Amino acid sequence: MSNKVVLLANLGSPEQAEEKAVRHYLNQFLMDPYVIQLPWLLRRLLVSLFVLPTRPKASAKAYKKVWLDEGSPLVVLSNRLKESLQAQIDLPVTMAMRYGKPSIESQILELAKQAELSEILFVPLYPHYAESTVTTSIEQARTVIKKHQLNIKLTVIPPFYDQPDYIDALVSSAQPYLARSYDHLIFSYHGLPESHITKLDKSEHHCLQHENCCQQIHEAHKTCYRHQVFKTTQCFADKSGLFPERYSIAFQSRLGRTKWLEPNTEDRIRELAVSGAKNILVICPAFVTDCLETLEEIAIRGQEVFREAGGETLTLIPCLNDQPEWVDVLASWCK
Repeated sequence: MSNKVVLLANLGSPEQAEEKAVRHYLNQFLMDPYVIQLPWLLRRLLVSLFVLPTRPKASAKAYKKVWLDEGSPLVVLSNRLKESLQAQIDLPVTMAMRYGKPSIESQILELAKQAELSEILFVPLYPHYAESTVTTSIEQARTVIKKHQLNIKLTVIPPFYDQPDYIDALVSSAQPYLARSYDHLIFSYHGLPESHITKLDKSEHHCLQHENCCQQIHEAHKTCYRHQVFKTTQCFADKSGLFPERYSIAFQSRLGRTKWLEPNTEDRIRELAVSGAKNILVICPAFVTDCLETLEEIAIRGQEVFREAGGETLTLIPCLNDQPEWVDVLASWCK
């Protein structure tokens, strides 16, 4: 056993595409204070009274549409990535999920049984910073190490939204789709409540305070999800030679009634169809692994919305998953 290991971390998934398993997963996910940023009692009431009575049934139905023989697409594809990375580097590689199994705690405790272990290279598989993804994963790992008094150093790979090698891999993965005839490309990022953005702006007068805040240099951009997705999009466009009129940015997976980042992806899909677009592409760079949000929300429901509004074909560009160029990039960060 090496004294250093690589621990990849992804969001997680229900163990089964069944209502009971989905309810358990959603409860764990939504009760995270980094996800729904309300006091515990309000969060408990919101989740118990307004989410868990109905959403698990609908989500289970959606999961069944994309479930693989081996299990959840996110878990299966994450494990394939782990195996491909392991084939590239000498350090041991393991995978954990922030919610569901295998948990970050169980994986760290299993690793800690090795007497030689002194350092974990922790890789949250999220290109962009958000408390509900990056911070909660890192804090969970730190909590486990502290709780169990482990003498292990945690080294974290930071968000990589503008790293040239990541952008190169993303563009390369999309190139076969961009080479086809299409009317428009949507960059669909996972949405966030606007409050998640503004609370991290220490100046309290920059983020979402004026139209071009994300284009102006500011200290807040280090933790601004919105700025970082704009930056990824711009880097992608520059690298691939996309003209501004050929693409747009939207945000998906809205939950609840609070104000979320706009425009909404479903609305944008519908607008394009109404304007006469017949064939569009959608890429989801907030995810490195295909999951319910890409395979069902975009590829299935998005296609239905597009056709109902007069469009013909919506094509999802797959996530990086375990594509060789992306595995090479990860390997270069983990050596």
